[in-house]
Amino acid sequence: HSERAHTAKMPDGGRRRQNGYTRDVTRTGFGLLSQAATQDGVLDKKTKELIALALGIASHCDGCIGFHTQALARLGATQEEVVETLSMAVYMGGGPSLMYAAETLTAFEQAKIA
Repeated sequence: HSERAHTAKMPDGGRRRQNGYTRDVTRTGFGLLSQAATQDGVLDKKTKELIALALGIASHCDGCIGFHTQALARLGATQEEVVETLSMAVYMGGGPSLMYAAETLTAFEQAKIA
């Protein structure tokens, strides 16, 4: 691809950074992906957030864990649901997930208080 052709296809009107995309385009695209993935379907939002929490733990993403524990608290998740999800994350992720699961439970308990 030539640089000119790449710029012409960009949805941001050609504003460029070194990587070819502006932060706004990336943030907007991720927001649209998030909305599409998390809307109620066969799985409800709470179930999807529980899955996202497990994935955040398995990938050791502190920001993901914080975001999804807050979302689960807002969606009315119970501690039992979160603990069962943590158990699955540990099962799939081994020792590192065990450490993150402990921190996640603390974050969820704090989110429920807030």
